[in-house]
Amino acid sequence: MGVILADSGPACPTYLRRGLPARYHCTCVRARSSAQTLRVAVVQAYQAIKNTLEQTEKPQSSPLPSHVAANPAQLAPFAATRFVLVEPSHPGNVGAAARALKTMGFGQLVLVRPRVPDVQHDPEAIAMASGADDVLSAARVVASLEQALVGVQWSLALSARPREYGPPIIMPRVAAAQAAAILRDPQAVVALVFGNERTGLANEDVDRCSAIAHVPANPLYTSLNLAQAVQVLAYELRLAYMDGAELPPDTGRAPAPLASSDEIEGMFAHLEQALTALDFFDPANPKKLQPRLRSLFARTGLEREEVNILRGIAKHILLKIKP
Repeated sequence: MGVILADSGPACPTYLRRGLPARYHCTCVRARSSAQTLRVAVVQAYQAIKNTLEQTEKPQSSPLPSHVAANPAQLAPFAATRFVLVEPSHPGNVGAAARALKTMGFGQLVLVRPRVPDVQHDPEAIAMASGADDVLSAARVVASLEQALVGVQWSLALSARPREYGPPIIMPRVAAAQAAAILRDPQAVVALVFGNERTGLANEDVDRCSAIAHVPANPLYTSLNLAQAVQVLAYELRLAYMDGAELPPDTGRAPAPLASSDEIEGMFAHLEQALTALDFFDPANPKKLQPRLRSLFARTGLEREEVNILRGIAKHILLKIKP
């Protein structure tokens, strides 16, 4: 810290310094010193204050446990986890979500049609990020959930709304353990999908996901802020990734690669064409066939080879009935 001490005597008396902590940098000037001397003293004090603030305000990153630091592979799941916010309304929530991710070691944030354009540079978002500006500024903005899930093998929709159809419902801790198991495949990517602050996720968005989870909050008051929900799930994932959750036993064999979200969507489009050609499905009156099929396949955890088989079946159906 910089302090300027003034006295009329020829030298700075010790009584002026007495009581100041050792970290203080003292610059002594005489009361009748020249303007040039005063300017130099002020500059020296300013530089001392600046250096002190930089040291005290610099965030101190807590080191990872030694067994993790020695095993870089254990950090890979953090980089392979994507957090997706669909149509976030408030810049402050986006910034707070970025902060929640960074505190738990994550960095991939994807924004689907945020209400505020260029929200990554919004002053409120930056203020709420509170040091996680790097995560916020690196956030990717896309036009649809379909784009956000490209390359994702397993996705979890966060929703407290009861639904007649849809993916299987699991608890956040179970979901975190499943994500950790899936990420044993070094090529796999998982995503957590959060809805708008007011309306949540639309049915079609939930249908694109592999599973649904909701935070088991107080049943008399279940309302969670968007960033709070992100923090809870990021914490559960961190525990699972750091061996805080039990994983299924490793069989020693490389897991079969799961189909990505975009591959599954291509399969659904192909099946719909085949079923329409068979007059089994009427696009004008779809009833509940599509959500039931999605619910069926969501429970299976489709592998890439299985998707290819189903698309091969659809292809041959179309070839057989082609006029």
